[in-house]
Amino acid sequence: MIDLERIRAFVAGRRLGYSLPQALYNSPEALEFDFDAIFGYSWILVGFTCEIPQPRGYLAVTVGRSPVVVTRDREGTYRAFHNSCRHRGAQICPEGSGTRGRLTCPYHQWVYDLDGTLVHARHMQASFDPAEHGLKPVHVENVAGALFVCMAETPPPFTRFREQLGPLLAPHRLEEAKLAHQNTLVEKGNWKLVMENARECYHCATGHPELCLTFPVADAVGDHFASDDDPRHAAFTARLEAAGLGKGPFLGPWWQVERFPLNEGQLSLTIDGGLASKKPMVAGDETDIGSLRWAIEPHSFCHSTADTTVYFSAMPTATGETLVTCKWLVHKDAVEGVDYDVGRLTELWNVTNLQDRDLVENNQRGVYSVGYTPGPYNESDESYVLRFIDWYCDKAMDFIAARTGVDGRPIALREVASRATDTPPARAAKPGLEASEHEAERL
Repeated sequence: MIDLERIRAFVAGRRLGYSLPQALYNSPEALEFDFDAIFGYSWILVGFTCEIPQPRGYLAVTVGRSPVVVTRDREGTYRAFHNSCRHRGAQICPEGSGTRGRLTCPYHQWVYDLDGTLVHARHMQASFDPAEHGLKPVHVENVAGALFVCMAETPPPFTRFREQLGPLLAPHRLEEAKLAHQNTLVEKGNWKLVMENARECYHCATGHPELCLTFPVADAVGDHFASDDDPRHAAFTARLEAAGLGKGPFLGPWWQVERFPLNEGQLSLTIDGGLASKKPMVAGDETDIGSLRWAIEPHSFCHSTADTTVYFSAMPTATGETLVTCKWLVHKDAVEGVDYDVGRLTELWNVTNLQDRDLVENNQRGVYSVGYTPGPYNESDESYVLRFIDWYCDKAMDFIAARTGVDGRPIALREVASRATDTPPARAAKPGLEASEHEAERL
């Protein structure tokens, strides 16, 4: 059983602006807490509607340690359930996607309809009531072809996120995409170290020479990529307006959304900066539209360019181990070997992910040291890391307070949270939550 008082002491011991205490990276108890408090109570980007291209299909993933399945019924309705049989708990659908009119547990062949109803339980006694043994539902949301699930009984508010991401993502036509490639990478590091690394480019100039050819590392400072004083950014904004594309930025309690220009002359996040696919995802003739970066806590970021969308997800599997999943989407009509080459499509992110794996594993070795002490973040270059860690600590304290009745945050931090508003983000300030959203976030 998790000792919430110990976890609260760890979180409360974190110095503002600094990395986490060692135990929150290295303690098995902290990982168990993260499975419950963080992954069990957050919205998770599990995949895309194009991975279930036809009715009578499913997409099965694991969130933390919990198997989840998203189904698409005959009418095209998406639902999500715990992927655990109501008989003795066996996992029903294997990881991945497929086509099934019904879901059959491989253990004792209990059969469920795509709406979760138990329709057959072999040889059960007369007193057994199938209506009481349907699959347990999970919240699911579809935003412009991106599928999000939350296992909490009352999930964090979703409306403002949908309103901010949807209009910017819709032109990328993910509903008309297909999964061109997917791979996974095991990183020997705590998931929070993986995400801290993924939330900053402080290391990019030396750590990612290939990425720097196309990605605007010099602009990745502070909370936004754009610079109002740069004529190139003004021209970029004009191109977007002419193409009818939104830009942002939007910062929410657990998301960041912004479209930004790539380096001069670069059209996509590939090794040479050229388009990876001849079939664009965005309609129209304009291909110099930069990248739409959309990221959510606790685990994911995506980049949507004119020709492709790349998905990154970090999912903990052990205290010092994280499974990184990368997916590449292209237009459904794009033909492999004709319109795109998988090697070229994936090369830049494969190189970058391997470099990041080495950086994370080196980071973890140092965090294991008896000499580790939390260090200060760079307030400009690591601002998104700071947002992530602040969010993590606030989420952890919300979870603990809801179960113990004691809020371990300093009074000043509680007052700041209670005064937060839902105003649109300005260049010089970070947005907060409106009071109702903040209270709903308290789990």
